[in-house]
Amino acid sequence: MAAVVLVHGLYHCPEHFAVVAERLRAAGTEVVVPELHRGSLAADTAAVQAAVDALQEPPIVLGHSYGGSVITGVRGAGHLIYLAAFVLDVGESAAGLGGASQQLRNAMTPGPDGSTSLAPDPAVDALYGDCPEALATWAVGLLRTQASGCGRGVPERHSWKRTPSTYVVCAQDRAIDPGLQRTMAARCTDVREWQTGHSPFVGRPDLIVALVQELLSTTNTPRRRDEPVTTMR
Repeated sequence: MAAVVLVHGLYHCPEHFAVVAERLRAAGTEVVVPELHRGSLAADTAAVQAAVDALQEPPIVLGHSYGGSVITGVRGAGHLIYLAAFVLDVGESAAGLGGASQQLRNAMTPGPDGSTSLAPDPAVDALYGDCPEALATWAVGLLRTQASGCGRGVPERHSWKRTPSTYVVCAQDRAIDPGLQRTMAARCTDVREWQTGHSPFVGRPDLIVALVQELLSTTNTPRRRDEPVTTMR
């Protein structure tokens, strides 16, 4: 069975991908949405690696935002999708590349233990500004407190150098600068650009479902896990 692993970003949780997961499962695709918030990039990567390793075939692995840092360190994917996400090279971290926009930083509220949370109103504007109000309210209500330091994590592996990859630039993004996204997208095999904000899995889940199904339909040749790939840009 074709399989997809969906990896959420900072402050988010698996439930944010509920509609995408439901539609893909209805079409016969196995979908796994690991829980992050493990306290570090290394721990989050290990959680996603365990999900990938449990599948019979190399899955499509999609990472959103910080989730790109996570999937960069995962081995065994058949295809990587970076959704407004960080594509890190040796020694790089999400924070080091520019990280969150000032608009998203303005939404952050520090906790006494170094963690941060997002104030609802500015979070809606930064993350879900192009979503219908009811969906934005639902999505912001799911946001979680984030442990410190994850955005400064540096992956040990760089799987985009060996695995076919698609980058989706969200051109109306207010959380990660679209210009930075385009720079990182140049590292990937294929680039798409959508006229959406930071979180199309909330406002436009149809776009993500269609992209995943397209990639599933065109990835027909079995490939060994971590077999090198020659990229053309």
